[in-house]
Amino acid sequence: MKRTAVRDIMALFAASRAGFMMISYFGYILLTLPRYSNIPAHLHVLADSWQRWDAVNYTRIAQYGYLSQNHPFDPAFFPLFPLLIRGAAWLVGNQGYVIVGIVVSNLAFLGAMFVIYEIAADMLGEQVGRRTLLYLSFFPTAFYFFAAYTESLFLLCTAGCFLALRRRRWLIAGLCGLFAALTRNAGVLLVIPYLYEVWLSREDSSLQLKAIIAESKPLLLRLLPIVLIPLGLAIYMYYCWRISGDPLRFASTQDHWGRHSTWPFVGIWRNLVEIFWLQPFTSSNTAHDLLDLSATLGFIALAIAGWRKLRPNYTLWLVLLLFTALIAPATSAIADPLQSNQRFVLVMFPAFITLAALGVKHPRLHQAIMVFFPLLLGVLSLVFVMNRWLV
Repeated sequence: MKRTAVRDIMALFAASRAGFMMISYFGYILLTLPRYSNIPAHLHVLADSWQRWDAVNYTRIAQYGYLSQNHPFDPAFFPLFPLLIRGAAWLVGNQGYVIVGIVVSNLAFLGAMFVIYEIAADMLGEQVGRRTLLYLSFFPTAFYFFAAYTESLFLLCTAGCFLALRRRRWLIAGLCGLFAALTRNAGVLLVIPYLYEVWLSREDSSLQLKAIIAESKPLLLRLLPIVLIPLGLAIYMYYCWRISGDPLRFASTQDHWGRHSTWPFVGIWRNLVEIFWLQPFTSSNTAHDLLDLSATLGFIALAIAGWRKLRPNYTLWLVLLLFTALIAPATSAIADPLQSNQRFVLVMFPAFITLAALGVKHPRLHQAIMVFFPLLLGVLSLVFVMNRWLV
C-alpha cells in the first residue's frame, strides 16, 4: 500500500473519530446535563454517553460473563467481541470496560478501513478505494463503528476473509471466517464465497471429469481451511449447550426482540403499512420506519447496481447479508418491522464499493452524498448520545 493511501486513511479515521468525540462532548454538556450545571464532564462520563443498548450487553458480558445478573437473553450476543474487551481490560487492571470497548471497536474499524481499501482499490482503482472509506466513515449510522458494538469487528473479519480469498491465502481466510462466525451468526455464511473462490482457483476451468480428478488433490488442500468457519459457530453452540442446555440458545432468544422467520418481503410490506396506514408520518416510530426502509431498499438497489461492477462473489455476499436481515424481521415486538436494518447494512462493504464507483462516475451524486451523509450522521449521533431510542 502506498504511503499516501496510509496517510489518507489515518487522516480520515482521525477526523471522523474527532467528530464523534465533539458530538459526545457537546451532546452531553449542552443537551443532557441540567442547565447552569457546574458538574464537570470527566472522560468516563463522556464514554458512558456511548454506553447504549447492545453496548451495555457486550460490556456486561465482558465483565461478568453470560447469564449473569438475571439476564437470560445474553446468548443472543456472540462471544468474540466481549472476549476481546475482557482481555484488553485485563491488561489495564480489569477496569474501564466501557472505554476499552470503545477502543476495541475503533481499532477494529481502523483495521477494516485498510482491508476494504485494498479490496476496492484492487478492483476499481485507488479513487474508488478512497471514496469507499469516505462513504463508510460518514454513513448516517456510522457512529456504531465508534460505540462498543460488533459492527467494526464483524466488518474487519469478513473483509479480511475476502481479501485473503482474493490473494489465495486459504488458511488466513479460514481463520477470518472462524472469527466472523464467533462475532455474529451470519459469519458462518462465509463458507459460500469461500467455496466459490476455491472453484475459481482451478487451473483447468473446463468441466471435464478428467480435469476435475486431476485437480482434486490441490482443490482438497484449498478446501481444508473452510472447516474453520463452521467451527466458530460449533464452538459457540457447544458453549450455549453447557450453560443453558440448548445449543441453539442464541437463536431461540430472538423471540425476546419479536423476531420470527418469514418470507423476505414480509418485513418490507409491514413497514410500508406502518408508514402509510397505521401511523402515517405522525409518530416517533415513523422516523425509525423510514430510516430502516430507506437503508433496506437502498442497499437492495446497490446490490442490483453492483452486479456488473463487482466480482460476483462480492455481490453474492451482499445478497446473503440482505437475505439474513430480511428473513427474521421484528414483526411482533414494535411498530418497526425492519428494526436495526439501518445498522445491519453497515457491514455490507460491497455496497459501499458500488456506491463509491457510482460517486466517481457521477460527481453530482458524490456532492449530494457528502451533504446528506454527514448531516444525518451528526443528527443521529446526537440522538444516540442523548439516550434516545435508536438501534
